[in-house]
Amino acid sequence: MRFHLPCIPSATNRDLADQMHDIVKHFKHEKESEAHQIYRQQAGHTAKGTLPDTINPDEETVPGIEHPGSTGVIYCSDRAMANGFSYHNAKEWANLGQGAPEVGPIPDAPPRMETIPVPVDSLEYAPTTGVKALREAVANLYNNMYRQGKASQYTYENVCIVPGGRSGLSRVAAVIGDVYCSYQIPDYTAYSQVLSAFKRLVPVPTAYISRVEFIQFSDLLATQNKYRLDIEQTKRDIRTQGLAVIIASNPRNPTGQMIAGKELKELVCLSREGTTLILDEFYSWYIYHDHEKDFGKSVSSAEYIEDVNNDSVIIIDGLTKNWRLPGWRVCWVIGPKNLITALSQSGSFLDGGANHPLQLAAIPLLDPARVAVEKLALQRHFKAKRDHVLKRLRELHLDVDIPPQATFYIWLNLEKLPPPLNNGLTFFEELLKEKTIVIPGIFFDINPAHRRNLFCSPCHHFVRLSFGPPLEELDRGLDAIEGVLKSARKEGTKKFGHDYRKSMDSGTGVQI
Repeated sequence: MRFHLPCIPSATNRDLADQMHDIVKHFKHEKESEAHQIYRQQAGHTAKGTLPDTINPDEETVPGIEHPGSTGVIYCSDRAMANGFSYHNAKEWANLGQGAPEVGPIPDAPPRMETIPVPVDSLEYAPTTGVKALREAVANLYNNMYRQGKASQYTYENVCIVPGGRSGLSRVAAVIGDVYCSYQIPDYTAYSQVLSAFKRLVPVPTAYISRVEFIQFSDLLATQNKYRLDIEQTKRDIRTQGLAVIIASNPRNPTGQMIAGKELKELVCLSREGTTLILDEFYSWYIYHDHEKDFGKSVSSAEYIEDVNNDSVIIIDGLTKNWRLPGWRVCWVIGPKNLITALSQSGSFLDGGANHPLQLAAIPLLDPARVAVEKLALQRHFKAKRDHVLKRLRELHLDVDIPPQATFYIWLNLEKLPPPLNNGLTFFEELLKEKTIVIPGIFFDINPAHRRNLFCSPCHHFVRLSFGPPLEELDRGLDAIEGVLKSARKEGTKKFGHDYRKSMDSGTGVQI
């Protein structure tokens, strides 16, 4: 048996019995952990595909209905509410779990839009593909940023406006046939639900290497590949497994890494060899350059597409992250014309289309000159926040194996902390007691059937911290983390790993 030393100094006044108590509490299976039992008891999170029962009779009481499981942010929000969080007292909490950037004014950025016109015509339904003028604005922006001098240019026929990124993913998934679809671990939590709900997509985890145990593979990802897509391995998987679709976020949620330059060009080339690429590019502006001359540059596969109607590359993006307008729910899917007509059809029964007045209001926000100012301000502001959070984490002796070069997330390794704080779910539950929210790493282990023992996940020892919120909120959350670590150093870990509230109406947690 192997134990990890804590990264915080040992207390001088702790006796040997206390230290042995901590070692004994180094749980090895999810059944031994209260935090993990609470997770499994949430509807849709029960392990599936196991014998003899494949459906949990306690949660599936309505004939024909099966819970799909919630995404990480939703689960964590529900758990926070069980611990007293509400949107009325949100300012008392530090939400380092949110998947959204701060929405208020930031230095040197264009002013925030506080009112929008609502012409009478906009009270009608918008087309399921979106308002034509907005589709034209999206096409023009991408041509301006990524396709200058190229013969093949995007037009409005290459753009579909959708009510949010998840809606875009769902529309695309609904029109894909029976195919093998590959993904990496870790990646965006919603992919797991999409792969579960749309049964014609057969999930193939390209991150798994059979000759390496998952715990070892976690280290392999971090130290060798830096969480980037291995192009050569992907090519082999296409040949040997018949992959027809690859889905990935770029820049990468949650690790903050990205594929750019030659690597991205090689990835796009795969689309000309019978494989469709679905690239979630919502963080394309959140790039943290080392040199002043590079500030304002962003990344997109659109730069390397040869023919916009023949290269099978699907780009999903929108106002949510880059424009810092998550509440607008105005996003887009860009791809070949034939794809857009299919998305119009799937949108007609999935979501009915995006908000009409907000689509009209979005058009001036896509002016290339305005976008250039937005990007520059955003990169400077969020780089400063990233550097501040990394500095404080270093002072706490917390590991960030690969610092983020993009997004507004930090993939934080807890493995060297004393048990049981060294796993993401328990760390998350302990921080809820301090009015702080993070996202446990297991939500980024794309595992549609929820089969694995959670302790065997390569993401088990991680949490995702967001530096999307304003600086003062970030510091409140970091202060809470510091407080938990100080308590562990001074008092040991006896008080951790138990006594969790299951709901606002209940007492403390389950018996184990």
